[in-house]
Amino acid sequence: MFAPTHPMQLAFGFIIWSLWFVLMYSVLSIGCALSAPDISLGALNWLNALLLMLCGITTTLLVFLAWWCWRAPLPQGGKKFIARLGAGIYMASALSTLAIGIPVLVLPPCL
Repeated sequence: MFAPTHPMQLAFGFIIWSLWFVLMYSVLSIGCALSAPDISLGALNWLNALLLMLCGITTTLLVFLAWWCWRAPLPQGGKKFIARLGAGIYMASALSTLAIGIPVLVLPPCL
């Protein structure tokens, strides 16, 4: 991967989040079309467990990348700004992932 001071760090957080978003709703749509889980159990089913696992993996990755950018040894100047801003973007993406993923805990799929 690029160094924490590489300018692509400013886009990777949003790219990872958007790929997760597409994957999550694709899995939800395909899971509901092929084998819809029993909604009488509420949110306790295999599809929600899979979606929650995808959310957890993505959030963990984004938080790790934010930590990696924030803790990197940096020279003064513009490179420090890129790494710090990249860390903030990774954290914003992680919070967005959680905000969309948390309803999986309580809402049944395929309504």
